[in-house]
Amino acid sequence: MILRRSGVRIGLVWGVLSAATVLGVVFGLGPHMPPGQGTPQAVDQSTTNTLMTALAAPVLILIPCIFIYCVVNFRQRGAQIQDGPPVRGHGPLQLGWVAITTVLVLFLAGYGTYTLLVTSTGAGGGQGPNPVAVPGGDPLQVQVIGQQWDFTYRYPGYGGVETTTLELPRGQMVELHVTSIDVIHSFWAYQLGVKADAVPGTDNIVYVEPTKLGSFQVRCAELCGIWHGNMTSVGYVVSPSAFRSWIEQQQREWAPVTKQLPPYAPAYYPEPVVRGG
Repeated sequence: MILRRSGVRIGLVWGVLSAATVLGVVFGLGPHMPPGQGTPQAVDQSTTNTLMTALAAPVLILIPCIFIYCVVNFRQRGAQIQDGPPVRGHGPLQLGWVAITTVLVLFLAGYGTYTLLVTSTGAGGGQGPNPVAVPGGDPLQVQVIGQQWDFTYRYPGYGGVETTTLELPRGQMVELHVTSIDVIHSFWAYQLGVKADAVPGTDNIVYVEPTKLGSFQVRCAELCGIWHGNMTSVGYVVSPSAFRSWIEQQQREWAPVTKQLPPYAPAYYPEPVVRGG
């Protein structure tokens, strides 16, 4: 009887606090959840982060609810120390715990599969040369080349010009081909919701569609040597007309260098490997 009455009290307090916390997470924290609202890919990740936080909140709240209730109501009174009655083999409690965790896991698995295959606008994590989720249309191709200790960007649709700054047109799907010419790096454009490993000899494709003008941070997320921490830069999302002007300027400025570059390829290998070293 005591356990049943205590369970009802804890359940009521837990339910009220959980409802308030979940509403706060969804409507208060959700709009500010990283990585932001700059691309549909980033929005998908922000939504997923909000959902995971909302589902985790009731579980996290339950623990202090039980602890505080037990401290207040079952604390030892008097000088004599006694253990409380043990609870063993409580079928409803065990069944409820297994059922709740099973439902949560199956829901998250179904939600993740649905968003990837049905509502997704393309793979966001770099799934090799043949990603599972591929958007339609004719995306702009940009090759991201990692090297110690910087990223450069090659535009095969514009004569293979290679630039030191990443600029993308707003409102156009972009197909990023992420690779490396020396060691393993990781291309992370935080505000775009894009992160993909840059591996020599590997073409990791990732899709992104910028929807807001502005700048975004680019950094390496894989320890790649002594200057790894300094492997950061700033990219820009610009209007289509500004992008056309910028890429034409890059073609003119880098024309002498472009002639010396090796032919465009989906992936490259380090020079010692190419020479047989």
